[in-house]
Amino acid sequence: MSRLLARIRSRIEARTATWARPRAPEVLPVRFNRRRIYVLPTGFGLFFAALLAAMLLGALNYNNNPALLLALLLAGAAHTGLFAAHLQLSGLSITAIGAEPVSAGKPLQLRVHARAEPGRERRGLRLACGEHRASLSLDQGSGEAVIELPTQCRGWLEPGRLRIWTTRPLGLVVAWGYVWPDAPLLVYPAPETHGPPLPEGGGDRAIARVHPSGDDVHHLRAYRRGDSRRAIAWKPSARRNELLVREYEQPMGADIDLDWSLLGHLPYEQRIRRLARWVDDAERGGRRYRLMLPGQPALGPAQGASHRHACLKALALLPEGGGHG
Repeated sequence: MSRLLARIRSRIEARTATWARPRAPEVLPVRFNRRRIYVLPTGFGLFFAALLAAMLLGALNYNNNPALLLALLLAGAAHTGLFAAHLQLSGLSITAIGAEPVSAGKPLQLRVHARAEPGRERRGLRLACGEHRASLSLDQGSGEAVIELPTQCRGWLEPGRLRIWTTRPLGLVVAWGYVWPDAPLLVYPAPETHGPPLPEGGGDRAIARVHPSGDDVHHLRAYRRGDSRRAIAWKPSARRNELLVREYEQPMGADIDLDWSLLGHLPYEQRIRRLARWVDDAERGGRRYRLMLPGQPALGPAQGASHRHACLKALALLPEGGGHG
């Protein structure tokens, strides 16, 4: 019976979702007011209402004043619980959402930040994005919920409407509301799992970086804790009366060109996946690289987190279905 009631309630909520506010994406922050909060009885609440009706009928039929008083007290408590559940959401604000980009196929951690008006304790808040749920805890008036969303395709991921609800304090009713953030999330292309190594660097702009295991002495510097004893320059140290350490210069290859046009023999999506893999390989190897895509200015040469993000974002937002040759 409880399952049937829960199924009926979920269908009612699904019907109300089509006309419930908001009806379009909205800019955050968003504050919940009485026009955005909806209340329905839970399965336990319907059972409690039926039991209360039976108590009232029995008390009136047998003219039992104590039973009538008890039924009225329980009805008053249920009515107060309805308003208390509504107040759990009233004044709540969803201030921002965000997520670190991930490669397609990996779960994306969606973080939802919320803030509430002070002076009211809020417990038992839950948040859902589709079928994925999380708890929303508010400590000292603010907090966040983390929902793990699956990803399948590169590009922008629209989280859709988020549902916030609670059954506190008595579990007799469920109060809920929606927020539809206009904040798409970026999903990088999935890198190729098995592919060729990085292409050779082009041009004659060979660069070098300081590395303790290099070949050519670059300069001397003061000793730091953790330096190898083999790197200590004993003679210069004796002349200066302080420990000096040799730093070496390790030659690196020239800048790497990751050129879309050189992968014309591969299918469209596989080109994107291979370039994504090469971007990650170049970052792991500490190499400077340049990404060249059709119809776009070249990115780089550079390296680092911001350059990697710019390159993977450009690959993720390429048109679907082979828009470029």
